Amino acid sequence: MIDRILKSISFIFHPLLMPLFGVVFYFAKSPRFIPNEIIQAKLISLFILTVILPILLFFLLKTLGKVKSIYLESTRERIFPLLLNCVVIILVLQRIITPSQVIELYFFFVGILISTLACLILAIFKFKSSIHMIAVSGVFMFFIALSIHFNININGTLALMSIITGAVATSRLHLNAHTYKELIIGFFVGMFPQLILVNYWL
Repeated sequence: MIDRILKSISFIFHPLLMPLFGVVFYFAKSPRFIPNEIIQAKLISLFILTVILPILLFFLLKTLGKVKSIYLESTRERIFPLLLNCVVIILVLQRIITPSQVIELYFFFVGILISTLACLILAIFKFKSSIHMIAVSGVFMFFIALSIHFNININGTLALMSIITGAVATSRLHLNAHTYKELIIGFFVGMFPQLILVNYWL
């Protein structure tokens, strides 16, 4: 029973879904007027590029024998998916989220790009940082910055994100997917880029 719950947590808060989760939260809480048509177009485009496309690329890599499973258990398996994910994020920055339109989301994705590059470099050097922790900590830091930027009270959301972060870390440990060190490094790899980039839009 516990295994099923922890596996569900890892699935629900999968790294592929976290950027989209952050964008949905931004549009829900932003006091700026943005036409619904634009919001819908951006969400659909982001879903295709950040969720559907990576899944299709994974199956392509699996067919080519570059990866064995979706869990990317070895550092060698991580290199091509992370590299392709960097390309996808660059496409997002160039075509969907531009600084002239939504500067907060632009730097949010710049932070995601930096975190992905850092994770790629660590994988090249044979260190397997937790991608789940990178994703959830990056979104958590972005939410904190948004609460300050827009001067809104989202203490309930931040408390929930704290619980989610702990639950994700617990699930990865319980499933023997990562060590404490890999989780801690993953947390800071996700958080620091978002924290540093706050200076450019806060």
